[in-house]
Amino acid sequence: MATELVPSVGAEAVLILAEAVADWAAIHNLAGSEKVLVAADVEAFLEGAREAGLETVLLDMPESPVHEQLTQALLEAVADDILEPGAAVVAVYSSFEAGILDTVSVINLGEHLDRLSGRELRQLETRVPLDTLKIVVDLAVEIGRDGREGHAVGTMFIVGDSRKVLACSRPVGFDPVKGYSRKDRNLDDPRVREGIKEIAQMDGAIIVSADNVVEATCRYVDSPAANITLSKGLGARHWAAAAISRATKAVAVTVSQSNGTVRLFQNGEVMLRIEPTHRRPMVWREFEYEPPSTASES
Repeated sequence: MATELVPSVGAEAVLILAEAVADWAAIHNLAGSEKVLVAADVEAFLEGAREAGLETVLLDMPESPVHEQLTQALLEAVADDILEPGAAVVAVYSSFEAGILDTVSVINLGEHLDRLSGRELRQLETRVPLDTLKIVVDLAVEIGRDGREGHAVGTMFIVGDSRKVLACSRPVGFDPVKGYSRKDRNLDDPRVREGIKEIAQMDGAIIVSADNVVEATCRYVDSPAANITLSKGLGARHWAAAAISRATKAVAVTVSQSNGTVRLFQNGEVMLRIEPTHRRPMVWREFEYEPPSTASES
């Protein structure tokens, strides 16, 4: 079904999120001339897939939701030049019952990756590990999409090259993370991410190391923004992000308070723009059933 859908939607490939070993040669034959990409958390699940002529991506996200695994698989595929950034992909995965491929979705990468190329994504990854960048970007998208307690929130994360970033910034005031152990500041922990959402409402940037640890918060960026060109309408937060990304090897991630748009800056330029409205989570509603009224017998 997925391969038949590919030409009708103009997709570039089929993405299978594998949860077990499959007969990859048979799948290759079914796909015909269509490109097939197989992603899995367990290397054994991919055994024989590449030999059968399929592209493969090994994930390391066993506890992550399906939509996060799909996102990571697509980012890795673009970084490895398997997929084009603006491509559409037909994804096949297990959504209702574990171990059974029961869902087919069409995903438009252009909505998420904008104009980012595989080469540029690899450049980002050389500065900041893709896993770390993804955690921060996902957190920024949540802040941009949901705000905090019903209020829109604008903020900035600066990821990587922490020593130089700290040297190029100064405290705005009280730092809520000061004095905590590195374990208690690691963004791998959902509780830490929730805490950062609270801190995001405060003035100043949030500094994150390349290994997911929040090094400092409420920092004012001192880097000069001379000779930087940005689109009209972008405010001081975006100029500061561009400046620090040019002065250091860090990647800056901003959340616009006005519309929730997330932007990634590298070398003083916007490298990626994400509109959080495109990433609203799917909500499964309880099936509502009202039994028909029984007419009384006369």
